[in-house]
Formats: sequence, C-alpha cells, structure tokens
Amino acid sequence: IPHIQKFERLGPYRLRLWFTDGKVGDHDFSALANDPRGMTHPFTDPAYFDRVVLDFGALTWPNGFDWCPNSLHRDMMEAGELSPDEAGRGP
Repeated sequence: IPHIQKFERLGPYRLRLWFTDGKVGDHDFSALANDPRGMTHPFTDPAYFDRVVLDFGALTWPNGFDWCPNSLHRDMMEAGELSPDEAGRGP
C-alpha cells in the first residue's frame, strides 16, 4: 500500500505528492473548498488547507480530517496524475 513520503505546496489547494512506490504527481484539492459540510467546512479558507501535515503517510489537518493515501494514489493514477519520480526529487 503506497503512502505519501513528502509533499510540496504548489498553490491554493494544490500539492505535489511523492509516494513510497516511487511515483510523484500533482493534485488539485479544491473540491474540499466547495463542500462546506462538517469536517470539510474549514477548507473554505485556503490558509486552513495549508496547515496540512503528514501523519503516518497520510495528509492530515488539525481538525483530524485525513486523506487515505491508498485512495488518493488510486484516484491520481486513474486521473493520469502520477508518473515515476525520474528527477529523483523524492525523499
């Protein structure tokens, strides 16, 4: 199961992610800002999104919201957002 090893902020709601399987890709998380219910309500503020940290290989925010790295990896693969980290910029 791939986990996230490292991330880089690219802009509002956009991250570049490096996974443990050697894949890297950019993902737009702006859908979080468009779903102001419950745990996703704080994401209407881009500054809150920027408070993301890695916790055991998963993107996690202060309110406890986290994103399953396996699901994210699968979604990014299906969207064509992942490729081998040929530049060697990963961890």
